[in-house]
Amino acid sequence: MPMPVPNMAVSPPKSYFWEVFPPMPTRRVYCTPLFQDSRLTVLGGCSETGLPLDSVEVLDIGSQTWIQLPPLPTARAGAAAVALGTRVLVMGGMDAQQNPLSSVEIYNPDEGKWERKTSLSQPSMGISTVEKGGRQGKLPVTAFEAFDLEMRSWTRFPCIPSRRAFAGCATTGRSFFSLGGLQQPGPHNFYSRPHFVSTMEEYDSEMGIWIKPTRASRMKEKRADFVAGFLGGRIIAAGGLGNQPSPLASVESYNPMKKRWEFVAPLPSPRCSCAGLQTPHMLFLIGGVAQGPSNAVEALCMRETV
Repeated sequence: MPMPVPNMAVSPPKSYFWEVFPPMPTRRVYCTPLFQDSRLTVLGGCSETGLPLDSVEVLDIGSQTWIQLPPLPTARAGAAAVALGTRVLVMGGMDAQQNPLSSVEIYNPDEGKWERKTSLSQPSMGISTVEKGGRQGKLPVTAFEAFDLEMRSWTRFPCIPSRRAFAGCATTGRSFFSLGGLQQPGPHNFYSRPHFVSTMEEYDSEMGIWIKPTRASRMKEKRADFVAGFLGGRIIAAGGLGNQPSPLASVESYNPMKKRWEFVAPLPSPRCSCAGLQTPHMLFLIGGVAQGPSNAVEALCMRETV
């Protein structure tokens, strides 16, 4: 039996709304976003021609204006980035030949320039601070692992129950959720095709187990390649691809207290392959693919309720 969810404030569905920001000067997909001091920084990504970008653009949330920073020394898509005080460190990603990069570069705003740092020990792309399961070669993997920064060691947890690519993930602090994705048939099932799923699988970190999913725990829509997050006490699943011919506009939220999914305000610009960015009070969807690379920047927010 799953333990009761700790008491947490869960916002009503009608309190969620989308704030639409000025579009990026450059359309892009697989970009790397960073939020610091009320400024949204977007680094690299892939252009409309499919080549990696070196452009860096910054949106000042207060003035609603974009500015250009000096370009990255190495054009890259699917990189990882972190804020170090006022500086920005970017690492890894993919080059024009779709090979992983090992280069590491840091931007110092006081000097207004990028500096190359010691490279990664191994070229890496698609790296992030949250493991999404993912794929190994052309096959999805179910590995679920965490790195302890103090002990400098990896811990392996029970594998994700089902094998899915392009799934979303989110956490409430106690529980980790693996959502949706594209489920591929097993190696001996030659007659089944990959298909979108609405699966939700929950790992309870205190009990150390994956809670057996029920029919009621499934998302309302089958989707993959979407943005997931945790906002206002709810797990959020926004946009992505489903069984429709175009990207999904629907956004749904999971109430862990009532253990059910409910729709919230739809995405103004339906997209998949967005870069997602979570802040304490907003869930950003940046760029992505509509009919081609998008320059849309939108954030799911919450109205204050009495």
